[in-house]
Amino acid sequence: MSIDMKKYVEQIEKKFPEQSEFIQSVDDVLSSLGPVLERHPEWVKDKIVERLLEPEHMVSFRVVWEDDNGEPQVNIGYRCQFNGALGPYKGGLRFAPNVYPGLIKGLAFEQIFKNALTGLPIGGGKGGSDFNPNGKSDKEVMRFCQAFMAEANKHIGANIDVPAGDQGVGGREIGYLFGQYRKITGRYEAGVLTGKGVETGGLAGRAEATGYGIVFFIQNMLKANGDSIEGKTAVISGFGNVAWGTAQKLEQVGAKLIAFSGPDGYILDESGITGEKVEYMLELRASGKDICSPYADKFPEAKFFPGEKPWGVKADLYIPCATQNDVHLEHAKQIVANGCKYYCEGANLPTTPDALEYLQKNGVIVGPAKAANAGGVACSAIEMSQNAQLTVFSKEDVFERLEGIMKHIHDSSAEAAEEYGFGYDLVAGANIAGFIRVAKAMQAQGWV
Repeated sequence: MSIDMKKYVEQIEKKFPEQSEFIQSVDDVLSSLGPVLERHPEWVKDKIVERLLEPEHMVSFRVVWEDDNGEPQVNIGYRCQFNGALGPYKGGLRFAPNVYPGLIKGLAFEQIFKNALTGLPIGGGKGGSDFNPNGKSDKEVMRFCQAFMAEANKHIGANIDVPAGDQGVGGREIGYLFGQYRKITGRYEAGVLTGKGVETGGLAGRAEATGYGIVFFIQNMLKANGDSIEGKTAVISGFGNVAWGTAQKLEQVGAKLIAFSGPDGYILDESGITGEKVEYMLELRASGKDICSPYADKFPEAKFFPGEKPWGVKADLYIPCATQNDVHLEHAKQIVANGCKYYCEGANLPTTPDALEYLQKNGVIVGPAKAANAGGVACSAIEMSQNAQLTVFSKEDVFERLEGIMKHIHDSSAEAAEEYGFGYDLVAGANIAGFIRVAKAMQAQGWV
C-alpha cells in the first residue's frame, strides 16, 4: 500500500490558507509518516491522521484591560486544546503581537508530538494573546493577566488543561495568572499552571530547564556520532530563559558560546560568554527593552552587529533559541559554508522548511525542536507530579530526571528513524516516535 501524505497537507492548505505556521507544522510531521502508515493500515482505516489534524477544542475570547492612563485596551486570547489522548492538554501561553490562530494551532500541533516524546502522560495544547508585554509597566501586565484569566479559567484545570509560560510569559506573568485563578475559583490548585515560583508550588530549576534539556540532547546527539561537546564553539539566537539556560549549561559542559542575538542585531564575544556575562543576559531580558546591544557597552571586548543575525559567525554548533522562522534559506547556506556539522533547534519551529531541507541535504545533523526543546515541558510534567504529591523536588533531582528524559527522547527518535528506513535522521525519528505513541492511544480510545 502506497500512502500519499501530501494529500493531508493539501487539505489543510485549502481549509486554512492563511495559517502558515499550522501548515508548516503539519507538513513537517506528516512528511515522515508514509512508511509508518504503510505498516499500520488499521490507522489509515480509523482515520487517525484526519482526526489528528482537527483540534479537540479551539477557543478565542476578548480580553479587556486598563492601561496606566486609565484607557481601556482590547486584545484577543486563545487556547488550542489539540489532542488529549495521552493526558491533560499541556503547552505554554505566548504573549506577543504576532500571535494569531494559525500560530497557536501550529505550536499546539507540534506540542502533541513533543509531549508524546517525553514518555509522560500529557496531551498537546497551546495558547496566548496578541498582547505585547514589552514596554508595559508591571501594573499593566498584572491587569492584563487578570483579565486574561477571567476567561481562561473556564477552560483549564489540573486534570483538564495545564498552561505554562512561553515567549512573553515568564515567572511574573504566571504568578499574576495563578493569583487570579485562585481568586476566581477559590481553590489553591497548584497543578493548574506550571512555571510558578517555588514558593507557590513551582519546580526548582524550571527557568533553566529548557536550555539544559537542549544541551543534554546535543550531548547525546554528538555521542551517537562519535563526538563530544567539550571544546566546541557555539552560536545561539535569543537572550531569554531558553537562551540563558542553554548558555549556562554550555559553559558547564566545556563548550564555548561566542555569539547570541536579539531583535536589534547580534553580539559577538570571541573571548567567550561565560559567568557574569551569561547572567547579564537575564538583565537584558528583564529590562523590557528587548535589545541586546547594551552587552557590548558593558563588555568592551564584544562587538555588536546591528540589524544582522548571527548565523554567519563560524562555529561548530548552531542553536536557534529565539522564535519561529528565525533561520531562513540564506542563513542555512551560511551555516553550511561555515563547515558546521551540528544544528539543534532550541525554539519552536525556528527553521523555515527550505532551510531545514538545505541543512539536511548538505550533511548537517539536525536536532529537531520537538525533541531537543522538550526539556521544558518535561519539567512542567515533573512540576505537575510535585504538586499532585504535595512534595518538593530538589534541583539535583530535577536535573537528574531531565537528563534521563532527554536521553530517552534522543534514543527513541534515533531508533524510530532507523526502524522505518531513515537512518540517523532525528527529524523523521522524532515525528515517527511521537506519532506512534499518540496513534496507539487514540486507537485504544475509539472514535473520539
